[in-house]
Amino acid sequence: MKKLPDPDPTVSAQAIGSAIEMVTEPHDRDLGDGFMVRRLLPRATRRSVGPFVFFDHFGPVQFPPGRGLDVRPHPHINLATVTYLFDGEMIHRDSLGSQQAIRPGDVNWMTAGRGIVHSERTDPVRRATGWSSHGLQLWVGLPRAHEETAPTFDHYPAAVLPSLEERGALVRVLAGQAYGLRSPVRTHSRLIYLDVQLEAGATLELPDDDGDRGVYLVAGAVSCDGQRFAPHRLLSLRPGSRVHLRAEIATRFVLVGGEPLDGPRHIWWNFVSSSTERIEQAKRDWTERRGDGGGPFPLVPGDEDDFIPLPAPRPVT
Repeated sequence: MKKLPDPDPTVSAQAIGSAIEMVTEPHDRDLGDGFMVRRLLPRATRRSVGPFVFFDHFGPVQFPPGRGLDVRPHPHINLATVTYLFDGEMIHRDSLGSQQAIRPGDVNWMTAGRGIVHSERTDPVRRATGWSSHGLQLWVGLPRAHEETAPTFDHYPAAVLPSLEERGALVRVLAGQAYGLRSPVRTHSRLIYLDVQLEAGATLELPDDDGDRGVYLVAGAVSCDGQRFAPHRLLSLRPGSRVHLRAEIATRFVLVGGEPLDGPRHIWWNFVSSSTERIEQAKRDWTERRGDGGGPFPLVPGDEDDFIPLPAPRPVT
């Protein structure tokens, strides 16, 4: 039987406190039509956590009838996008021909590899009646050996993701492994992604064998070393350190991390790569709409008549 680790009263407050090396607050970004997100990664002070190079938290937000989310077809290279909802629904379409509704608790894992195009929109029925949305979108950089892999799309319903509930904690293993549980989500590197809910007063020791780790507080509040941390903060933890988090009120957070990437990654718009030259090529491919005849950016079936143009020039970071 899988069990969470027992609380360890011998862990000192000093040891716990030294584990938090940085606290990052979000920047608000408008993705269009007033759809706001809280962006945690990338930042000048923290480019990534393990292989996770991008972190957006959107909602909770309630939309009136007639309004919807319309992220038009746009391209990606050399990364994987990971979408996870707490509330609402989103319709994913991509240039592989995938069409998938993602609902709370599901994981959509899209590996862009050498190139893919996708859109995310609100279902017409929900749009007509009004809808809510709350979730996370993360990007995972691919190891150099896999940056130009063939694009794939994988959908994992909530029911196939393992979970463990005891002593006031509910842990869902979205990717990687923890507490004796392993997610079926296929990845190209060793990483971890957990969704954790704690009742008020519950304490949880975090896994300590997954390289970089970051705790993002979705809602509630936790304490560590006598400090109380409010929602929407990313707590970067020192590798290998032992960390116990206590929920001051009912709390939800995600833990992300894993092995750091094999070298720096450059980000420009929706493109992530170890090579700035590769990003420049992707810009040209998208501007010239290279898709038919084996190009990297085919049209999205069912969403062929719309797309997001290449943004104005700016430096590659």
